[in-house]
Amino acid sequence: MATETLKRTPLHAVHVALGAKMVPFAGFEMPVTYPGGINAEHRAVREAVGVFDVSHMGEFEITGSDRNAFVQRVTSNDVGALTPGQAQYSGILTKDGTFVDDCLVYRFEDKLMMVVNASNIQKDWDHIVAQKGGADVRLRDISDETALLAVQGPKSEALLGQLTSLGVGMIPYYHFVQGKVAGAQCFVSRTGYTGEDGFELYCRAADAEKLWHALVGAGRGEPVGLGARHTLRLQVGLRLYGNVIHDTTTPYEAGLGFIVKLEKGAPFTGLEALKRQKLEGVPRKLVGFKVTEPKAVARHGYPVFFDGTQVDIVRSGTITPTANAAIGTTYLPTDRAKAGTKIEIDIRGKKVEAEVVKMPFVPHRTKK
Repeated sequence: MATETLKRTPLHAVHVALGAKMVPFAGFEMPVTYPGGINAEHRAVREAVGVFDVSHMGEFEITGSDRNAFVQRVTSNDVGALTPGQAQYSGILTKDGTFVDDCLVYRFEDKLMMVVNASNIQKDWDHIVAQKGGADVRLRDISDETALLAVQGPKSEALLGQLTSLGVGMIPYYHFVQGKVAGAQCFVSRTGYTGEDGFELYCRAADAEKLWHALVGAGRGEPVGLGARHTLRLQVGLRLYGNVIHDTTTPYEAGLGFIVKLEKGAPFTGLEALKRQKLEGVPRKLVGFKVTEPKAVARHGYPVFFDGTQVDIVRSGTITPTANAAIGTTYLPTDRAKAGTKIEIDIRGKKVEAEVVKMPFVPHRTKK
C-alpha cells in the first residue's frame, strides 16, 4: 500500500518527531518501534509503564430504545449481563459461527459502544448494519473522531492517578468511568491487551496530543509501538484477528468459548452453528508451543507438521523477552492438542522440533 493512501492517527506527527519507525498496518501508518527498540519497550510495560497509540481502532456508537437487544443479536456474549459502566469481550460472528471480528462492548446509561479492529472497520460496519432490520437503533461510526491511548504496566495506575481526580485505582477490571484526564474529557476503561494492569483512554481526536504529552516523557510513560504490543500479547496468549482468529475459526476452536452464551435468551448470528459444534465437538484447538532447538524462531505462516503431515501454520510466533524463548501458537487436531505433544515447524526449509505447552506463556497480571 502506497504511503500516500495510508490513514494517519492524530498522533502521527508526534511519532515521527520521536524517531519512530513507521510501517503500514491495517490501512494506517503506525509506529512499530521507537529508537530504544522493541525489547526496551516490552520491558517498560512489564516493569513500569508504556503508552500505546491505538487510535486506529474502530468505534461504533449504538443508541435508540432497541440498542441492547440489537447488540445482543449481533454479538455472541451476553450484553444483558452488563450494567452501565461495564465492558465485555465478545465476538461478531458469521452464520457459520466463525469470526467476522472480535470486539469490546461498552455499556453506558444511554448508549452502547463497540470497539473493533482497524483492519475490519468497514467489513464490521456493513455486517452490523445489514442486521438492523426494523430495530429502533441509530448507528454511528465514530472511529475518525475518536482517539485511543493505552496506558499499560504496573505503574500505570500511579501515573494516571496524578493526572485525574477520577479515582482510577477503584476502577474494577472490565469497567470504565467518565471524566477529565489532564484536562481532556475521556472515558477510562481497565481492560488491557498486554497481560499487564492498565487503562484505555478514549478521547476526542483533537485532545490526543495534549493527553499524550501528559502521559509520555521523563519520569512518566515510555512510548511503545506495535512490535512490543505483539510480543506482550503473544506471551499471555491473547488472540490476534487475522492471525489466530478469522472467518474460518470459531470461538470454541480458538479457546474462547467463554464469549459464547448459547443460553442468553436471545438468538444471535452463529448460534445454531455453535450449538452443533459444541454438541459434536471441535475438530481442532489452538495450542501454544515452544521451539526446542536453540536460536530457531517460528514466525507467522511457517508450516506446522505432526507425524510428517502438515496440520496447520504458525499463527503467531516470535521471541519474547519475558518468556525468554521462541514461542508461538498453532491449531492441532483436538486429540493432539495437549501439553507435551511434539510437532515440527518448517523454518526456511529446515524442520525444527517444538513442543506444545500450556498457555499463557507467562502469567497475566491484570487486576481481577
